[in-house]
Amino acid sequence: MLKVYTYANCDTCRRAVKWMRAHDLAFTEHPIRETPPTPAELRAMLAAQGGELRRLFNTSGRDYREQQLGDRLAALEKTKAGETEALGLLAGNGNLVKRPFLLGPKVGLVGFNEAAWTAALQG
Repeated sequence: MLKVYTYANCDTCRRAVKWMRAHDLAFTEHPIRETPPTPAELRAMLAAQGGELRRLFNTSGRDYREQQLGDRLAALEKTKAGETEALGLLAGNGNLVKRPFLLGPKVGLVGFNEAAWTAALQG
């Protein structure tokens, strides 16, 4: 089953959920702020994103800016310990996670791009 993490006040998340329902996809929805993805889910998504740690972060979010992660992320990406630290930040603060965040048995998508979701989920 697909698992999608969303934020109720996010228009993009609402569009993604609406799209999934329109395509009769079975999924469970989870509030990303209250229950962020687990470290294991984040590692699975990192693998699905080709190891690009930056793709997992909500780089336009207030928490990201306040923690000055834009400056820190380049250094964190260079080592396994840094990657683990970054995943810990994401698991501890759902506001930092790019949304919607969709995981399934053979798919991992962040952000909503209708063409990409169609290709991954219906192709």
